[in-house]
Amino acid sequence: MSTAILTGPPVPGSPLEGDLRSLGFDVRCAGAAGTAELLDAVPAGERVALVDPRFVGHVHALRLALTDPRFPAAAAPGALTAQPEARAALARAVRGAPGGPDAVAAALDADGTAVRRPELGSLVAVVATGDAERERARAAVAAVDEEAVRLRTAVKSRDGFFTTFCVSPYSRYLARWCARRGLTPNQVTTASLITALIAAGCAATGTRGGYVAAGVLLLLSFVLDCTDGQLARYSLQYSTMGAWLDATFDRAKEYAYYAGLALGAARGGDDVWALALGAMVLQTCRHVVDFSFNEANHDAESNTSPTAALSDRLDSVGWTVWVRRMIVLPIGERWAMIAVLTAVTTPRIVFYALLVGCALAAAYTTAGRVLRSLTRRARRTDRAAQALADLADSGPLAELVAARGPRLKGALTAPVVAVVGAAALVAAALTQPVGSRQVIIAAVFYAVLSGIAVARPLKGALDWLVPPVFRAAEYGTILIIAARCEVNGALPAAFGLVSAVAYHHYDTVYRIRGGTGAPPQWLVRTIGGHEGRTLAVVILTTLLATRNTDLTLALTALAVTVALVVLTESIRFWVSSGAPAVHDEGEPA
Repeated sequence: MSTAILTGPPVPGSPLEGDLRSLGFDVRCAGAAGTAELLDAVPAGERVALVDPRFVGHVHALRLALTDPRFPAAAAPGALTAQPEARAALARAVRGAPGGPDAVAAALDADGTAVRRPELGSLVAVVATGDAERERARAAVAAVDEEAVRLRTAVKSRDGFFTTFCVSPYSRYLARWCARRGLTPNQVTTASLITALIAAGCAATGTRGGYVAAGVLLLLSFVLDCTDGQLARYSLQYSTMGAWLDATFDRAKEYAYYAGLALGAARGGDDVWALALGAMVLQTCRHVVDFSFNEANHDAESNTSPTAALSDRLDSVGWTVWVRRMIVLPIGERWAMIAVLTAVTTPRIVFYALLVGCALAAAYTTAGRVLRSLTRRARRTDRAAQALADLADSGPLAELVAARGPRLKGALTAPVVAVVGAAALVAAALTQPVGSRQVIIAAVFYAVLSGIAVARPLKGALDWLVPPVFRAAEYGTILIIAARCEVNGALPAAFGLVSAVAYHHYDTVYRIRGGTGAPPQWLVRTIGGHEGRTLAVVILTTLLATRNTDLTLALTALAVTVALVVLTESIRFWVSSGAPAVHDEGEPA
């Protein structure tokens, strides 16, 4: 329930009260009782809005200002809203700054409560102080197609070429259709997941008809994936659960589809599980590079870079924007490529194209970010350092070394130490006999160096590389061991293990993005941290690699255990937490 308080007597002939009721507000008028008294009468757990009765504007302007659940307080000219967490500050502002909503909003800002003021663009929102001004405002309202504005702004402001020109022109109308039938973004997100899982099942048949159906269904799943976000923006139905579902289901859909392709290829006598796992490892490491760089730099102080300035200049040349967005192979381009190649070629060719495309994209984005980091003068904050430490996912072994081991100094110490440890581990896994003790020694060496790498706060220019290096070391070692051991079923089991661990890492990212911090330390310790899991896989391989399928069973058991622990805690957190409602408006994944 929400309550809107008109801060003065209603204006005859104004549709304002009806507009507010259409947005779900119970409307009350502050007459002799006064605004403060009416505000006190509203239950503390409700959203409340203050609206100047002289307001003239579009209903969608009111919707943007008063119904967006992501912000504790928001305002537009003549209208102000406060969520329950900002109600106390609102009460103080009303008593300290008698007047209309605009004066109260200014008082809230001065009191330290950030007031969100949405971009209205061509939408009208004014306080008309006289009949002539009211008529001009009404004429301005009539001159703007409100529904066209609402549909246009439902589309993400920054997206890939394929999504912008091949999906969004019609998916926005599908979003409106869903809104008018009372469907929620979460329902559309779930429909997208189910469609992708059916696509994976079709691919698993290993038939040409199944591959064609899989490609078509994968594209349909992507259309629904675009629609859920557009529906959220169209109707302002943002939620904590929605943010979590949208973030995690995208990865679940893509990796389930990889598994389906691998199963389909196996039916035709072609074993591509190593390629499928390699594609998943590369794609996940790409994302970790994005996440780590953004967390390290989004609140950096004195953040300047000639490379960033060059990028800004290129953005002024329209075609370069689209070329650079396509080079990074965002989700739209990637899924379109996968769908088309699935329909007309073979799973092996699909994975070759994925590996080449993602490798080029990773090289391009990582090189650009390294250049930015080396050329900018910036001081990283404690919050950024903590985010990188959380993304590192250090377990008990690394924590012990970090607490009691040496603390090396130097701007590039952390990434160099991490790279040395990771390179030693991967090289041993590639060159030493499967199950040899040398690989165990390399894994122990990696665990020690990973602890040294995070012993000091990660505030160096390239310290954001530490989490991606750890991900590449852990995932890559599992891939190499499973591919080289020649144990039946080891690669599919390794695929499941990396999927479970990757879910944990994505969950960590989206908790940090939501402002709630990383998963609890007990969870990280329970599943061993990156160095503990890597050492466990190496030891299991040494003990079981020669015992037929015992290694497969061990990897499967480890995968199931990790999945149960992280999924249980993740679902508990996102369902019951007080995490803010967020919706990703950043670069496409």
